[in-house]
Amino acid sequence: MTTTTSSRGRRRAPTRIERAAGRAAALQKPRVILAALLLLALTSVMLLDGYLRAEVGGDQRVRTGASSSEVPDAVLDGGPILTFRGGRATTVSVPDKTIALTFDDGPNPTWTPQVLAVLEKYDVPGTFFLVGSMVSRYPGIVRNLVRQGNEVGIHTFTHVDLSYQSSARVHREITQTQLALAGAAGITTTLFRAPYSSETDAIDNYSWPVYQELGEEGYTSVFVDADSDDWKRPGVSKIVRWATPEDGEGASVLFHDAGGERSQTIAALPEYIEKMKAKGYTFTTVSGALEEQRGGARAVGGTGRLQAAHRPATGVTLYEGKALVAAVAVAEWTVPALSVGLMVVGVAVMGRFAMMLVLARRHHRQRNRRRFSWGPPVTRPVSVIVPAYNEKECIANTLESLARSTHPIEVVVVDDGSTDGTSQIARAAADRLGMRNVRIVRQENAGKPAALNNGVRSARHDIVVMMDGDTVFEPDTVRQLVQPFADPRVGAVAGNAKVGNRDTLIGAWQHIEYVMGFNLDRRMYDLLRCMPTIPGAIGAFRREAVLEAGGMSEDTLAEDTDITIALHRAGWQVVYQEHARAWTEAPGSLKQLWSQRYRWSYGTMQALWKHRKSLTEKGPSGRFGRVGMPLVVLFQVVTPVFAPLIDVFTVYSMVFVDFRAALLAWLAVLGVQLLCAAYAFRLDREKYRYLLMMPLQQLAYRQMMYLVLIHSCVTALTGGRLRWQKLKRTGEVGTPSGVSS
Repeated sequence: MTTTTSSRGRRRAPTRIERAAGRAAALQKPRVILAALLLLALTSVMLLDGYLRAEVGGDQRVRTGASSSEVPDAVLDGGPILTFRGGRATTVSVPDKTIALTFDDGPNPTWTPQVLAVLEKYDVPGTFFLVGSMVSRYPGIVRNLVRQGNEVGIHTFTHVDLSYQSSARVHREITQTQLALAGAAGITTTLFRAPYSSETDAIDNYSWPVYQELGEEGYTSVFVDADSDDWKRPGVSKIVRWATPEDGEGASVLFHDAGGERSQTIAALPEYIEKMKAKGYTFTTVSGALEEQRGGARAVGGTGRLQAAHRPATGVTLYEGKALVAAVAVAEWTVPALSVGLMVVGVAVMGRFAMMLVLARRHHRQRNRRRFSWGPPVTRPVSVIVPAYNEKECIANTLESLARSTHPIEVVVVDDGSTDGTSQIARAAADRLGMRNVRIVRQENAGKPAALNNGVRSARHDIVVMMDGDTVFEPDTVRQLVQPFADPRVGAVAGNAKVGNRDTLIGAWQHIEYVMGFNLDRRMYDLLRCMPTIPGAIGAFRREAVLEAGGMSEDTLAEDTDITIALHRAGWQVVYQEHARAWTEAPGSLKQLWSQRYRWSYGTMQALWKHRKSLTEKGPSGRFGRVGMPLVVLFQVVTPVFAPLIDVFTVYSMVFVDFRAALLAWLAVLGVQLLCAAYAFRLDREKYRYLLMMPLQQLAYRQMMYLVLIHSCVTALTGGRLRWQKLKRTGEVGTPSGVSS
């Protein structure tokens, strides 16, 4: 039967299928970009969260004992408030009998609200020197703090010693904190206190240029006269005593509302305030003290009143600040969720490994027992269907392998509108080999499912074997493959697909994946009676079962998965025959590999969605829906989609947390995978030398598979569709005798 596709020598217009394929291909690049952007966004969120927690860009160095020879004596011996009006350094002291109560390192969700409650109770204002990263994480606390009439200053964004930092880093620390304040409370501030600073006599030659630079930009640097040392947790009485100035002097007093456990600070504050008021002291902000010394009105705060150091945030600063706070909110929600997801994925991955090892071992023992039998030997002829589209490089090798079959077969080559002479090459090869059992059926290009359906209709026997046009069988493959049909309950059989071109790097990676990821899985699914896919390279079906299921459907890109699930739902058993081996040519380039796996991943999702009703149905359909569907979704969609979390967290931990611990954890996971792979290789009697490629496979190949799956998810969510895609073949996979195993 021959159907021509076009008149000889006449250029034809693109068909509807070709136009649809072109439109689908045009949409793939944006989806690839979107998939990459999703992974980049995930990484960015983690980096932002690490930066907020001083894990990224953190610097724990603190300078001590440096010379102060370049610092003016008037500054070293001056008051705690340092300004640079007119470009000249000037220090200002807090007026007598006055306390400028200051707090460092906040805001903190536990301690800062308690400090604010004490200040509000005693109607005392405070000046809070805030860490920008904490401001962005807890903006609501900052809003309440400002509304209560307190004053805020900058304590850098990541709490680093600025004397070690470049001018650019200093500027970034200040600017980012201003943005955080703008986003949280709609203000900026002119007050600054450096981390690890104390009294002015501690200014050294390294920190002095920082204060000068900030002073030229209009910032007032604030130091202390009395330090409560509450961070040492010495006890309430010592905190109160150390924070009390001598002889009625005014003082800038330091407490902490964050940076550690602050219950002693909370207990000491009321006692301290009452003691100082009893001594006749009043409380003010830093700005209030500065204004009083200059003879101006004292700014003592009050609800809703803008402190002298505060400036309303407007324009770009306001919007950038709000964007920063919003991004941090996303990170604050996302990273814990990702951490939980990581735990779930880790448990799922390890659970899958355990299940595969246990069930694969059990499967191998069952199927290789001397007494095991499917039933009476199946000796009747079967039909082998070979769909082919532009397979000129491979079709002759395929037919040559079938010519050596030890089982009686007829071969139906379905030429799906090839334009490279596939039919002629197939006919010539059949004649050369003396194969009178080969029929060649031509049809217009309609896709692989249509070609397979045409072959099923043309088949003369009740068992049909399906293989790809780039695949070769061993002489005993067909005989092994059809033996399970001795059991009348078996409707389909999956064979053992192997990578023939495994001597290249990409081929070796796929070889590991086929042996471990596919065939080990199939042993597990076989025992659980929920095999999700009969591979297109090697599978056998009862013809009546395929016809009852409506044939190979064009609804999905994974017609093999689609028909397999349909057979399960119809009550047929689907089994795995490990001894039926086929050698296929795997994609030889990353581009072709991406195209193939993209189609597989997307098609699997389509098939699962198509058969979603099995989750609620009864009988065999419901059994597969409640056993097979969850396993496939968990192991082939959910776990792989979130598996990048393992690598992202590993890299993150290596760079920013604990390199040794993260590396050991990664090596432990790799060790488990190597163990599983080695066992799979043993079952398949493969040489272990290919496992030397596995660490590199985990670092490079697996990342690509992640992106492919994410790309497939994006396509599914955006409603995209693809057509059957033809991969470029070389024909290098010959008969099995020429392939090393």
